[in-house]
Amino acid sequence: MKTNKAFFIATLAFAMLLNVFTFAQATASTSAQAGDEKAASASAASSEKLDINSATQEQLDALPGIGEAYSKKIIDGRPYASKRELLTKHIVPKATYAKIKDEITAHGGRSHSAKADKASTKNQ
Repeated sequence: MKTNKAFFIATLAFAMLLNVFTFAQATASTSAQAGDEKAASASAASSEKLDINSATQEQLDALPGIGEAYSKKIIDGRPYASKRELLTKHIVPKATYAKIKDEITAHGGRSHSAKADKASTKNQ
């Protein structure tokens, strides 16, 4: 009878240990998948840069270091041929530009030569 009890307890302990191991492995697998999904989502979000030529004031406000005043200056200074014009036109300080440069782009802005062409056409 003692052997049966000992065998039963050992079997029960083994079964419980097996359940714990299986649960831990499943949890780790789920966590890894969730981490992969978060990384993929973050990667997709980071690859979509905000166009400073078409962004709304609210979208610009959401950028780090950009508040209501800077977002208004960005909008008032449009169009931009490149995002660096935020510095050359003295729209934002260097420290602020450093915070946002990887999150923004400037599409659809006229180039300097296009502005010059328009000005020369206007003078004729």
